[in-house]
Amino acid sequence: MLALFCAVKFTLQKHARSRVIPSDAVHTSRQSTTRLTVPSNLKNMKKVFLSLTFLVLALFAQNCVTDHIVPIPEPTNLTSNPFVSNLKAPIGIALDDNGNIWVTEVGTGTNSNDGSISMITPSGQKTLFVTGLQSITSMGSIEGLTKLLYKDGKLYFLHGVSGKLYIADVSSFHAGDSPVSLAGIPVHDIGDFVRGKNYTDPVNSNPFEMVFGPDNNLYIADAGGNVIIKREQGTGALSEFALIPKTDEGNEAVPTGIVFDGSKFIVTTLTGFPFTPGAAKIFQITTAGFVSEYKTNLTTLSGIALSVNNKPIVLQHGTFDLGFEVGTGKVVDENGNTLLDGLSQPTDIVRSGERTYYLVSYKDGTISKLSY
Repeated sequence: MLALFCAVKFTLQKHARSRVIPSDAVHTSRQSTTRLTVPSNLKNMKKVFLSLTFLVLALFAQNCVTDHIVPIPEPTNLTSNPFVSNLKAPIGIALDDNGNIWVTEVGTGTNSNDGSISMITPSGQKTLFVTGLQSITSMGSIEGLTKLLYKDGKLYFLHGVSGKLYIADVSSFHAGDSPVSLAGIPVHDIGDFVRGKNYTDPVNSNPFEMVFGPDNNLYIADAGGNVIIKREQGTGALSEFALIPKTDEGNEAVPTGIVFDGSKFIVTTLTGFPFTPGAAKIFQITTAGFVSEYKTNLTTLSGIALSVNNKPIVLQHGTFDLGFEVGTGKVVDENGNTLLDGLSQPTDIVRSGERTYYLVSYKDGTISKLSY
């Protein structure tokens, strides 16, 4: 750019020195002063020179601004504030295009079909979207609905116990509306497909978390089958995408979270009983389905979100001793560094904007707003 600036200046100066001023361009006034009439082509050269000078300076200024953009740092400590409370065993959370939060509530676990999904506005107004989903208690844990996902006006939500995927059109649903009928929401099988593959002994399936891939197909982490299932968006056809390996001790991996960072899938694992500290891993999966370890020596991971820089922010569900101990849950970075502790069974986290996250606590029945 500087070379161009100098070249134009040199050409203009050379042209001016070699230019002969015609005799008829000189006029003598009564005061014997001399006036030169500048030829029109020389005027044009000056205009070009000034225009290029302005362009060069503008480009230099733009480059200076670009070179000094300050990157957004990764969180090293998160501050938590209450957002919503009195939820019935919340487990999954998603954001829509308007900043509304959608949350799955597993229910009371009394076989009363009180599992539900609600929409919560940015101001905290809660509106029930649908209810009537099965809620049971198994080995002391309330089970039923798992996690959910929003895209293009549709809400995708999983029911782990029944092994079903529901796809609801929520584009015209607003705060204050009456709940919709569960019977009117299209439902699709996942569990029968997984159980039919005999991935575990005894056979098990628990579709838990999902994400859209770069091919616009849905990728579902089945925590019971330890497998990632691919669902064709156009046809609904299911296929095995990747198997998640067992822990180093030989226990089940139990995949609980999945995201796509623009080049690869990243999967978190809870691990099975006895939930040994340090046994959990984060796996990475290529778009061709090749699985490898991404990070190790973590504990009972239950959820994942990507930071603004596409780095994993993950949840430690808690430490286990005849049950998950109260207050042992954490938010940690991909290397296990604690960002927030003192949580009780966190299960899901989602980022909103650059420095804000929303976190679900299954045990406390709350959603918290995190920032840094």
